[in-house]
Amino acid sequence: MRSHEPRSSSSCAACKFLKRRCSPNCIFAPYFRSDEPKKFAKVHKVFGASNVSKILIEVPEQQREDTVNSLAYEAEARLRDPVYGCIGAIALLQRKMIELQVDLALARARLARYAANSSSTIFSDRGAIEPFCELPVCAGFIDSFPQNPSDLAQDGAINEFTHFPYIL
Repeated sequence: MRSHEPRSSSSCAACKFLKRRCSPNCIFAPYFRSDEPKKFAKVHKVFGASNVSKILIEVPEQQREDTVNSLAYEAEARLRDPVYGCIGAIALLQRKMIELQVDLALARARLARYAANSSSTIFSDRGAIEPFCELPVCAGFIDSFPQNPSDLAQDGAINEFTHFPYIL
């Protein structure tokens, strides 16, 4: 848990924002330090102070810091994207992951095709290296991936996340 700041007469960011006196048992003080006023302002704008205090009271004390960090992240995302919030960021990352999986599958298919067509030995500065198609990297790739890139779209494993209605 975050170390508590010394609380002589300084109010936490929440109490400053709400313009009230910060009591010694303030639920917000350990998580919204006085030097982070924007953090509470964003959380307050999205969730409201009453809801945040109810959430913090219900959560075990050892999980409160993670809860506040999660609320702050969600508030930031919701303010940036009022419609989708965090889900928009997750969907964007999932779409990028799918694109990278397709790129990887295409690269492996091309590598396998090249290995199948290449029966010559690769040479380097040190002399001959084993034939390219016998490298362990290529083992089994010929049958693992479709030779036609358009066949990749028919594979359900690659496109399992594309059916979200909120992918941008």
